[in-house]
Amino acid sequence: MTSTSNILCIGSVLWDVIGRTASSMRVGSDVPGRITRLPGGVAMNIAMTLRRFGMTPALLTAIGRDAEGEELVAEAKRMGMACDYIYRSDDLPTDVYMAIEGANGLIAAIADAHSLEAAGDKILRPLANGALGTAETPYAGTVALDGNLTVELLQVIAASPLFQLADLRVAPASPGKAERLLALLGHPSATLYVNLEEAGLLCNTVFDDSASACAALMDRGAYRVLVTDGGKSASEGTHGDVITQTPPAVMVTRVTGAGDTFMAAHIASEAEGMDRPAALTRALNAAATYVSGETPL
Repeated sequence: MTSTSNILCIGSVLWDVIGRTASSMRVGSDVPGRITRLPGGVAMNIAMTLRRFGMTPALLTAIGRDAEGEELVAEAKRMGMACDYIYRSDDLPTDVYMAIEGANGLIAAIADAHSLEAAGDKILRPLANGALGTAETPYAGTVALDGNLTVELLQVIAASPLFQLADLRVAPASPGKAERLLALLGHPSATLYVNLEEAGLLCNTVFDDSASACAALMDRGAYRVLVTDGGKSASEGTHGDVITQTPPAVMVTRVTGAGDTFMAAHIASEAEGMDRPAALTRALNAAATYVSGETPL
């Protein structure tokens, strides 16, 4: 690893194409708004927030050698991320995520991450070939892991000696893919970051609050878990002990990337030595500031 990098971000790095409008929307709505294209993907969203908190992430992902890929890697380098370990494919296009957000929240989204899925465990090669570690001397730092990776790859990671010493932080999966995290539920060093709906899917039930969801996930074998419930509450559970806090009340102007911001702020806070309550508070404040449209610092 480069001397300046202090965390790995493994997973999707792509272009986010987001359409936003101040109007409420329904199926078939045609309204004025703004369309932006920015670097995105779970791993990239986390990495960008980690940079804002002073950390220097290294990206492990798959990016094409097409024009979109060259531009994306150049942007990641400009932001100060280590890109030496990215798997660059000659025949796979750079992935893209498209979403529409209205005043009433996320209307629809499509994630085209076929290239990352096709690359599979090729993105993990630096952890085995000596660049970042080997099976005999595994990487022992913090890893932010994209929970939207394929079930097969998450199962490989869960059982791999390459991750036996890592501090695994598993990013929020979309609710439609939440059950993929079952592969990591019993991992001895994995911290899961999920929302209330995702927690319910993992436990095959419906929870009324984040604290009960947190306790249930630990009962199911989770080493550590953080559960968010929008503006209502957030809970963190470690070794059976659950703490709960209420996020600041803010006007919501965007939602895409909020969970990634929460997770990155929490990781950075603990890396600075904050205790559990302080780290949770700072993460909630960062996420609240983000959804209000401001920079989360």
